[in-house]
Amino acid sequence: MNGTKTVPFPRAGGFPKFHLRNLTQRIGFFFLFLSVMVTVLFLGVLLVFIVARGIQVVNWEFLTQPPREAMTAGGVAPAILGTFYLTLGAILCALPLGVACAIYLVEYTPKSYVVNLIRMSINNLAGVPSVVFGLFGLAIFVKFFNFGVSILSGSLTLAIMVLPSIISASQESLLAVPQSYREASLALGASHWQTIRKVVIPTALPGILTGVILSIGRVAGETAPIIFTAATFYTRMYPSSVFSEVMALPYHIYALMTEGVHADKQAPIAFGCAFILLCLVLCVSAIAIYIRQKQRSKYG
Repeated sequence: MNGTKTVPFPRAGGFPKFHLRNLTQRIGFFFLFLSVMVTVLFLGVLLVFIVARGIQVVNWEFLTQPPREAMTAGGVAPAILGTFYLTLGAILCALPLGVACAIYLVEYTPKSYVVNLIRMSINNLAGVPSVVFGLFGLAIFVKFFNFGVSILSGSLTLAIMVLPSIISASQESLLAVPQSYREASLALGASHWQTIRKVVIPTALPGILTGVILSIGRVAGETAPIIFTAATFYTRMYPSSVFSEVMALPYHIYALMTEGVHADKQAPIAFGCAFILLCLVLCVSAIAIYIRQKQRSKYG
């Protein structure tokens, strides 16, 4: 009555709305935190399990010598080299083609039903099982083009397998570049291609490399495509050309755990191969991450 405001009390049996909102927020944060911790836990257990089992057999001989005595002794040097060749060949084939396709779809094609259909088809191809790509590589590269079971056939098959992922990641990175960057470049007299080459691609490169990093992990760990196109069960020879068949770490792990008759001797070698494969993927990914961070600091 004298200019003072009366603060209403909450109704009986209820709480103020802001209390309910804070409670809901805390519950949501708790479940988000729990999800992160569960994910980290599973990842940590996996890494500890592989490292603890694999590092016991890794030594200089294991890294530099070919297998011997029915793959129960010796090393896995041919498989390491074969995995590196297949991964490098797949990325060298898929990266330029994927980025070029993304540039064309984003920068040169107007928005239309056909373009949306193409993008949807690319996204769907990313979910095709890898064994289907292996059968495709067997029919086209091994048989039709007569490349045989070789590094070339395996690299091209793996490149086609990861191509949709690289295209999708590159498209998202190019679309994330602000339109004002393009307009400013064109206003300064640069051509469309000069704008793409000197402004758009360098700005989008960190996102493109993120897609490449994910593709490296998938390529290095695939077994089904290389069974039909590149990998051999056992060889003591190192590849001499792109038409040589090779051993590869994923297939070698599969062979040791399924085809071997000396499980007590071959299981530790399989864990050692898994540990080396993990290290190989991390090393190649680290290089891509370094390049990404360098580009991000330069253009970010």
